[in-house]
Amino acid sequence: MTETKTARAANPAAKKAAQLATVDAEVRAKISAMPAHFSALGERLHALILRSAPALQPRVWYGMPGYVKDGKTVCFFRADKKWMTFGFTQEANLTLEEGAPDQLIESAWYFTALDGATEARLSELVRKVAA
Repeated sequence: MTETKTARAANPAAKKAAQLATVDAEVRAKISAMPAHFSALGERLHALILRSAPALQPRVWYGMPGYVKDGKTVCFFRADKKWMTFGFTQEANLTLEEGAPDQLIESAWYFTALDGATEARLSELVRKVAA
């Protein structure tokens, strides 16, 4: 393959990588704009989501960090006054838990800190929704 053809073949991949980097920078800017405590939680949560489900791509969704699978936003987080909120959208792979005593499906969680148990649970939730 000639050098020009190689450059053209690599161009779409380079363009996509540049777009992903731009979107990631936009998401990180939203996280940085959160109050200091929530910004630190947001950075850790952003890394946890990307590490737990590499197929999810970050995007800004309604002004919040969101994560996309197959072109649809499946999860997000935001800083509220007292809590960090992590949630799923209706596009997420949600199912009623087997043996559930009711028809409620968990779709949002609130927290103020990320300890080991909370990170493990969030990682499990993200992997499940990205499956």
